[in-house]
Amino acid sequence: MYGENVSTNTERPPRVPAPGTLLADTSRGDRVGEFQGVAGPYWSLRPVGGGREWEVEPRYVRPALLMEQLRARTARLNARSRGEVL
Repeated sequence: MYGENVSTNTERPPRVPAPGTLLADTSRGDRVGEFQGVAGPYWSLRPVGGGREWEVEPRYVRPALLMEQLRARTARLNARSRGEVL
């Protein structure tokens, strides 16, 4: 029959997280960033310590592990203690 070997696309689009949620970008070596918003088909992430936003396809994003969250927040606090502008 026609189409019997064709699989349907049952993959659901990822849920849009709340702004500020820490996510890991697997396409950039699990780089952790805060979710900023949606820009077309991409999600915008910003480094926890501030800096330049980057865009990533939602399929390459996963929730940051607790250790990754702690590492990112500690890096931010260390930068602030050194007097860096965040």
